[in-house]
Amino acid sequence: MPSKPKKQPRWYFSLRSPYSWFAYHDLSSQYPDVLDAVRWVPTWEPDELSSSLLAEAGIKLPYVPMSVEKGRYILQDVRRMAKDRGLAMTWPVDRNPVWEVSHLAYLAAEEEGAGREFVAAASRARWERGRDISDPDVMSDIAGDLGLDPVRLATAAQDSRLRGLAVQRLEEVWRDGVFGVPFFIVGHEKFWGVDRLPQFVDALRELRVREDPGTWQGLVPAGPAGDMGHAGGCG
Repeated sequence: MPSKPKKQPRWYFSLRSPYSWFAYHDLSSQYPDVLDAVRWVPTWEPDELSSSLLAEAGIKLPYVPMSVEKGRYILQDVRRMAKDRGLAMTWPVDRNPVWEVSHLAYLAAEEEGAGREFVAAASRARWERGRDISDPDVMSDIAGDLGLDPVRLATAAQDSRLRGLAVQRLEEVWRDGVFGVPFFIVGHEKFWGVDRLPQFVDALRELRVREDPGTWQGLVPAGPAGDMGHAGGCG
């Protein structure tokens, strides 16, 4: 009987989350080999239409409202973490967020081979410039900067085919038991939060050394990331 194919290591991210922004920054600057080796899966809080489609599929995501106390803590925590990374930050104001606008635009960009570039551009827009990534005009601007079709990205949330693809992505979130971001999985091991990123890196590199010693041998272990008591993630 043929063996079951192994699932690719993956990281779950949300353009909404500052901790996903930090994870992307750290992966890009410190662990580019890992960034190339993982599957990128977006997750977000679904709107009414997406929630209806998920319910029809028997899927209920573990989203819960954030308490005022947790929100205040995150404001402090994110400011500290941005400073530690030398990142200039402008906190965005989400008045009427519809996260499908940006995340389905990501799926459209991904189909054009520009998913990674879109994440970088959307993160800069949201966290460095304070722009509203639920605004289709912002998606249009990002598309123009990346040489993509501005209309396609600006209207991605209205595309029924992309809606279906979005449900498939959120089903992956559900099946993998993802409850916050950033979230990393390699084999059966799961890691939640920016502070767990070095552990994920070590686990992935160890796996790759076993599978392909010539390519991965000699990479320095990522090691612990200081105080491991706080996961550094959005739940």
